[in-house]
Amino acid sequence: MKHQVARIHPADNVLVALADLPIGTEVPWENGFITTAEAIPAKHKLAPLGLTAGQPVTMYGVLVGTAREAIRPGGRLTTANIQHATNSYDENAHQRAAWTAPDVSAWQDRTFQGYHRADGRVGTANYWLVIPLVFCENRNIQVLQDALITDLGYARRKTYQPETRKLVELMQAGKTVEEILSADLEASSDSTQKSRPFPNVDGIRFLSHEGGCGGIRQDAQTLCGLLAGYITHPNVAGATVLSLGCQNAQASMLQDEIAKRDPNFSKPLYILDQQKLGTEETLISTALRQTFAGLMLANQARREPAPLRALNIGLECGGSDGFSGISANPALGHVSDMLVALGGSVILAEFPELCGVEQELVDRSVNQETAERFSSLMKAYGDSAIAVGSGFDMNPSPGNIRDGLITDAMKSAGAARKGGSSPVVAVLDYPELVTKPGLNLLCTPGNDVESTTAEVGSGANIVLFTTGLGTPTGNPIAPVIKVSSNTALARRMPDIIDVNTGTVIDGEETIEQAGERILDYVIRVASGEEVAAVRHDQTDFIPWKRGVSL
Repeated sequence: MKHQVARIHPADNVLVALADLPIGTEVPWENGFITTAEAIPAKHKLAPLGLTAGQPVTMYGVLVGTAREAIRPGGRLTTANIQHATNSYDENAHQRAAWTAPDVSAWQDRTFQGYHRADGRVGTANYWLVIPLVFCENRNIQVLQDALITDLGYARRKTYQPETRKLVELMQAGKTVEEILSADLEASSDSTQKSRPFPNVDGIRFLSHEGGCGGIRQDAQTLCGLLAGYITHPNVAGATVLSLGCQNAQASMLQDEIAKRDPNFSKPLYILDQQKLGTEETLISTALRQTFAGLMLANQARREPAPLRALNIGLECGGSDGFSGISANPALGHVSDMLVALGGSVILAEFPELCGVEQELVDRSVNQETAERFSSLMKAYGDSAIAVGSGFDMNPSPGNIRDGLITDAMKSAGAARKGGSSPVVAVLDYPELVTKPGLNLLCTPGNDVESTTAEVGSGANIVLFTTGLGTPTGNPIAPVIKVSSNTALARRMPDIIDVNTGTVIDGEETIEQAGERILDYVIRVASGEEVAAVRHDQTDFIPWKRGVSL
């Protein structure tokens, strides 16, 4: 049965509207009823007993804001009457929180079909990478993409040239603007999927970027670390790297970063220096031959059974709404806890969206050193934002606010639920590699593409991505599973949503049931079932140039 409102934590003094509540709606509250003093849209918050000016606002059991002015009983919380506020935290007050792992006996013997690599990790896919070490090579990367993708059977994007040709024909036939706007174009695709000569290679990915030179030398080092994370990733069979030759991000720097992550690196890796090779024709011809040879080697890989502890799940959210923190995110939290109990790894990132829940994560840290590193990175990140006239309080987007997330602390308290309740075993700074099973915290921006890019670079072989508003974000090498927080979105944008947890809001299943359903789907995806982002060839890749990005 679907309820009208939800109280997330017993200490909360606000409620979440689960449906549109017109003014004057009587809502069950404790042993009686409250009456809405104004219309409360679904996903937004109301104060059941009202709030006085300056009174703290509590959600998820933590401080998420203070009232700017008095709010009537049954009144709606908005950016006009609520401001961002959080409690302070102290890493020296670290008190190891107890954790009771969920019962995963039914999952102990489950496996997925993955690609076993020489370093002991297991891939959920098998890609070849083509990477520029510097933005100067982006054009050559595009030339290689044009030469390889179609004839090797990897072109899959729908093309709209037939519609364009139809529009030209209508214009030439003398049709008016109004007639063109209302014309039936009979949408179709020009693309014909060719057979693949390398059936065991999922694709060739081209990681264009705007870095590698200029900026500061640390930018080049960080970029090479990220690229090394992708080259050594278990979802990658090998790589072709194009270097101009004179850039800050030298090939030797990339090789050093590869060695840090895999001292016994043995994948095929071809690095070409344009300034040494000379002409474009020589560069492209050499790159084509070497890439083709690499694909022949990559095609020898086969999927074999692997235990669930070989999964490394990135936890991400983007286009969040007022339901994300009570359906999709806690469902991922249950998945996270189950996977940790099974011996796997999970990554919780997006540090600007952990604002306000720091003490909880400090207390969940396995030791004082881990707690101190988390605190240090959070404070440094927050200070850098303030130094340029911004701050974590400016994180919520217009879409977040429109759909009920009116302070960063409110958004963060819901976002952090993706990480479940297990201990924090390690805190990583971008772009470090995950080496420990359990819950890892990774310092990244809240920007979903930058953060997803980082999580995969740190080893995530699948990303679980929650959204309440809808976002097509994908990744070049790791399947990104889109989890909708509400049923309306899943119905409106079925082409990008893989799993709907609006069923929790609708009263059809519990958080735990939704989490188990997601984990079952994760196993299928890890074994090769395609997600929406892969079908759409959505391969977003944005390195974080270490600066302020919320």
